[in-house]
Amino acid sequence: MSQLSVKHLLGIKDLTPKDIELILETAGQFKEVINRPIKKVPSLRDVTIANVFFENSTRTRLSFELAQKRLSADTINFSAAASSVKKGETLLDTVNNILAMKVDMIVMRHASVGAPHFLAKHINANIVNAGDGTHEHPTQALLDSFSIQEKLGSVAGKKICIFGDILHSRVALSNIFALQKQGAEVMVCGPSTLIPKFIGDLGVKVEFDLRKALLWCDVANVLRIQLERQTIKYFPTLREYSQYYGINKQLLDSLNKEIVIMHPGPINRGVELSSDVADSGHSIILDQVENGVAVRMAVLYLLAGNK
Repeated sequence: MSQLSVKHLLGIKDLTPKDIELILETAGQFKEVINRPIKKVPSLRDVTIANVFFENSTRTRLSFELAQKRLSADTINFSAAASSVKKGETLLDTVNNILAMKVDMIVMRHASVGAPHFLAKHINANIVNAGDGTHEHPTQALLDSFSIQEKLGSVAGKKICIFGDILHSRVALSNIFALQKQGAEVMVCGPSTLIPKFIGDLGVKVEFDLRKALLWCDVANVLRIQLERQTIKYFPTLREYSQYYGINKQLLDSLNKEIVIMHPGPINRGVELSSDVADSGHSIILDQVENGVAVRMAVLYLLAGNK
């Protein structure tokens, strides 16, 4: 079996194009499994995985849990809100206590940038980054690539625009790395206050006009406005944001071209996307959710083989 070049999945930045290809290929095989009447395989029967979430999550957490169950792994779930972290326990102590229970792999989401990288230096288990602050969210980028590949045949040569709150998004950075490593052209579009100053250095195009960006792209990956991460006001009102950067059916119909609409969720309906776009034939948002389980199965399976 081919192997990943890494022991942990800390970010897309660390993966080679071959790694990405292997993960997506393996995910394709697991997608067949999860669409069978019996959706389980015994691949990780002897592996124990801890889901350690220091930040709230619905989709990512459920997706990882389901992926682990489909692979027959033993899982334990840890939520910081109901833990000794509240009593002042450090991250390393928390994780070492979990590892003392003979855990093989840790899936972690943390508000601090670099938290999974810090752990990887100090503990022996495989680590999967399920989102670290505004830095990276590698499995989301992989499932997005898988979904584009499934819909359009390949990622290479495609024009993909990421819309919205690029500044506070970990999904944007992981996607930029993943898409470029697979040969896609990438653009970002949003208000100038939500586009990081350095972003052009990553080799992406920058566009502030929504219509021009839509006319350029094959795929629109639309991000949520992350109000919970914003400490100052970046635009006057959500209504005004929606007026300039919200994608609705009328706008899409006026372009006279087919565009694939994606969103990592949760959607602020009526802000970045109108319901008639989110639920339209253009949208592959629910495919992304389904593909998330297959991609996370692939990541867990390949890392478990990389002891």
